[in-house]
Amino acid sequence: MLDQLILSGIAFCRNSIGLVVRPYETYRKIVDRGSAWELVYVAVLAYFFLVSPVKVGAAIATYAFVVLAAWFVGQRVGGRGTFKSVALGWGYTMLPTVCWFFMTSLLYVLLPPPRTTSLAGIAFSVLFLVVSATLFFWKLTLGYLTLRFGLKLDLARILVVVAIVGPIVGVWSWGIYRLGIFKVPFL
Repeated sequence: MLDQLILSGIAFCRNSIGLVVRPYETYRKIVDRGSAWELVYVAVLAYFFLVSPVKVGAAIATYAFVVLAAWFVGQRVGGRGTFKSVALGWGYTMLPTVCWFFMTSLLYVLLPPPRTTSLAGIAFSVLFLVVSATLFFWKLTLGYLTLRFGLKLDLARILVVVAIVGPIVGVWSWGIYRLGIFKVPFL
């Protein structure tokens, strides 16, 4: 078991770098040869940034809900992938989310609110929005690759899955936000 954990840790580090440098090839490798043990490292990263037990529970529930919804709908539109490959693929989409939470936590310490309407304050806000948008588009790309390789879907079927699952997950995230579990909608 310890050997599996160590090997999965090495694979997780390689895959994390690969998702930045070569996401397409890396996702093919994750879905084809990935190990469920790699999700342990995603969970550990998420735990450090979502330390409240309620938030960890909600994050795990959100992960499970998205994976189940994507797999269920994907199977209904002709997906041929496995549940494991969808779970692994979606697990790696948590990297941009964890990066965003880390960035906002760090910036809260370095540049706490309130921020001014000075040139520096406006420049910081624009930079923050650009980095946030970049991480969001990275997450969308990884989500697309999860459906593409995890369920072996073409673009048209991926759009159908997103059109069905997206609003459902949006309502779920909005509900968690309204309950006060997260200060921002969590995906």
